[in-house]
Amino acid sequence: MEYKKIISERLSTLTGLSTETIEKLIEIPPKPDMGDFAFPCFQLAKTLRKAPNLISQELKDKIDKSGFEKVEAVGGYLNFFVDKSYLAKNTLSKILTEKEKYGHSNIGKGKTITIDFSSPNIAKPFHVGHLYSTAIGNALYKMFSSQGYKCVGINHLGDWGTQFGKLIAAYKRWVDEEALEKEPIKELLRIYVKFHEEAEKDPSLEDIARMHFKNLEDGKEEEVMLWKKIKEVSLIEFNRIYDMLKIKFDSYAGESFYNDKMDEVVELLQEKGLLTESKGALVVNLDEYNMPPCIIKKSDGATIYATRDLAAAIYRKRTYDFYKNIYVVGTPQTLHFKQVFTTLKLMGFDWADDCIHVGFGLVKFADKKLSTRKGDVIFLEDLLKEAIERAKELIEQKNASLENKDEVAKVVGIGAVVFTYLKNNRERDIIFSWEDILNFDGETGPYVQYSYARGRSVLRKANGYDISNTDFSKLNSQEETELIKLLASFNDVIINALEKYEPSILTRYIIDVAKTFNKFYNLHPILSVEDEMLKNARLALVDATTIVIKNGLSLLGIDVVERM
Repeated sequence: MEYKKIISERLSTLTGLSTETIEKLIEIPPKPDMGDFAFPCFQLAKTLRKAPNLISQELKDKIDKSGFEKVEAVGGYLNFFVDKSYLAKNTLSKILTEKEKYGHSNIGKGKTITIDFSSPNIAKPFHVGHLYSTAIGNALYKMFSSQGYKCVGINHLGDWGTQFGKLIAAYKRWVDEEALEKEPIKELLRIYVKFHEEAEKDPSLEDIARMHFKNLEDGKEEEVMLWKKIKEVSLIEFNRIYDMLKIKFDSYAGESFYNDKMDEVVELLQEKGLLTESKGALVVNLDEYNMPPCIIKKSDGATIYATRDLAAAIYRKRTYDFYKNIYVVGTPQTLHFKQVFTTLKLMGFDWADDCIHVGFGLVKFADKKLSTRKGDVIFLEDLLKEAIERAKELIEQKNASLENKDEVAKVVGIGAVVFTYLKNNRERDIIFSWEDILNFDGETGPYVQYSYARGRSVLRKANGYDISNTDFSKLNSQEETELIKLLASFNDVIINALEKYEPSILTRYIIDVAKTFNKFYNLHPILSVEDEMLKNARLALVDATTIVIKNGLSLLGIDVVERM
């Protein structure tokens, strides 16, 4: 935010610290009466050889105070109180000028970020658990892009592995071609579940499955043809869901894409002397890092996930020369990624430090555990459709005469589900409850969308306002100042969320903006104010708030509706 820059520039000339260092040290005090920003002087005590409280007092006497109501020295802190009329004019003018670009920056210019997210398994249903990775990855993609980074969204499809041997065996025995045509994933899931049931009775089926997968690896015509067909029908189904969510990928290079790139990985590991034999398998020993060995080749000579992920990381570095290489994959895979990144480092790739695992929790439905093998899954498409239906029922109750009810219900229903996935710290599990998700009064997507629609309604009724006939200094109530300060911190929030790879920081911020806006709306008249300059200033504040809510939701992959 601009104020942090102003403070850091002024303090830099007085302290000798870089503006970047100062900007990182600046804090927001816990209470408004302690100021809007605070600079802790403790770090300067060593270099200046003075007590922090003396340093803060000296800085207070020397610093240029223009743009601030006052600057106070309190203990070892230098507290800044922003000039409210300056803050209002500056912030609102900037938002109303930049509009949909407000909150954006160019800090990532010239840097590429690869984001591996969603990555469902071919032939398996796109279930509610997959949306966690999909929603987080899409939000990070949009947020990084907003800061000038070039993003590459990679859908690392699970399109290889022994399960395809099982599927081919099941396909040849039990597939119903008509059902496959109508609902491919449901039919593929049915035969996959049947395979496991039958294999429990007849273990020889497992050997047949292994044979089919070996044939697939060897490029045998029948297996390759069936594999391609299974992949094709799966992608059609997946893309229908991605279209509902308005999500696009730049690459669909899945596991099979790296089949011809793994020999090089094994050769590189051998050259570096990193491979050792363990029970017939080839592994990279990671004892000194307190980790189990990273298995590169199993005893039967087959490569596994780790080999593929090493090949994928090397390929991505060569192809995209990434600044950061992000994997949005569940927290149970934490150890796997630590092993892969450590192995890359041992191979001499220093860029392994730029590989980031962004973990997330589980999705639960009141004690229901999800398992593809048993066929006990909740299809994401079914969940989204139910969300839309429930949203429509609520809209009927709230505003029966609303036009475009179906379109509004779609935006609100899907938005409510995505918002739920991004609302809390990503490592926490999500417990699904329709009452919470579609509540128009709680900390939910519909509540935020309703706040936006309420703001737009005020602006429609006003039928425009004259920004040139505005006195921003009149926006001096506690509620107005609080809202303006929040709007001013939008870019800071995005950057903080990106530093922690945590979209919930932005989601919580949007909830705060909506709550603070509704408080202002309920306590201060807008359209009925006789003072024209104050009325225009309040309308400008409403306008700016709707811009920030819309921009924030857009970065999370959520749309808004003009009427609700």
